Amino acid sequence: MVQMTMIEAIRSAMDVMMERDDGVVVFGEDVGYFGGVFRCTAGLQKKYGASRVFDSPINESGIVGAGIGMAVYGLRPCIEVQFADYIYPAYDQIVSEAARIRYRSANDFTAPITIRSPVGGGIFGGQTHSQSPEALFTHVSGLKTIMPSTPYDAKGLLISAIEDDDPVIFFEPKRLYNGPFDGHHDRPAQNWNSHPLGNVPEDYYTLPIGKAAVRREGSAVTIVTYGTMCFVAEAAVQETGIDAEIIDLRTLLPLDIDTIAQSVKKTGRCMVLHEATLTSGFGAELSAQLQEQCFYHLEAPIIRVTGWDTPYPHAQEWDYFPGPARVGRELKELTEAA
Repeated sequence: MVQMTMIEAIRSAMDVMMERDDGVVVFGEDVGYFGGVFRCTAGLQKKYGASRVFDSPINESGIVGAGIGMAVYGLRPCIEVQFADYIYPAYDQIVSEAARIRYRSANDFTAPITIRSPVGGGIFGGQTHSQSPEALFTHVSGLKTIMPSTPYDAKGLLISAIEDDDPVIFFEPKRLYNGPFDGHHDRPAQNWNSHPLGNVPEDYYTLPIGKAAVRREGSAVTIVTYGTMCFVAEAAVQETGIDAEIIDLRTLLPLDIDTIAQSVKKTGRCMVLHEATLTSGFGAELSAQLQEQCFYHLEAPIIRVTGWDTPYPHAQEWDYFPGPARVGRELKELTEAA
């Protein structure tokens, strides 16, 4: 075990897999010589050569399309889309080709491609570098969608994603990349990330895709969340003293509905928390499934705490996504509701 940031854990996962499997290739914008805009691939080209770690043109549709072709051919590409906001030009390739190739070919072909991309706000990136589009991919049959919240999970899940024989969308919360995050510079320090570094094995290990983690056990209310919001939830619980159980989805699709439902049936109250916009966000699907499975155990309506239904506001981003104060207020109302 060594202490790693999420960036280091992601890099370690690719390093481990490239050493184990000559078919693993890494490419995308600036990922080669420069090592990626967030340095997730730093040093990999020097170690494995420019034929396995290389830069691409600024063309997301081309990056993903080439990766799908390589995957169908027999390689295991792990490609980077520099920001999740840039993934839209490649959406047709992902939905119409990668997600459907197994079905369309009657199981003759698969697309073992992993598409990594930084997601979410908090770095003053504005509306073209801060979006959270995960719900668009959970709607697509044939895809798996992952968003880790810790370095340990990031490495284990990324290795599992690269080894998976079907396409995986691997979203990486930017605010958790480098460790401690104390909020806006002109605001009081917030405990945004109580686990900035993680004890991570240096060698190979995997975590199961489709299994949630109970980050905190509690009896008063269940908070269902993922990514950066796991630590916002923890901060809110610490500030309010409410005995909440925090479920970290880790994998959005396939969804571990059994773990979530078991918790909600125990507590009788549920908050769904995410950074993306409210309307048609992934929280809507979570709420629907939990209402179907847990209706007779609920003591209050399920609530959603999310980003605004607006384009991402650059100047007001710290008001846009939920913080501990807002989550705490909603928690108090939920626990007091009849």
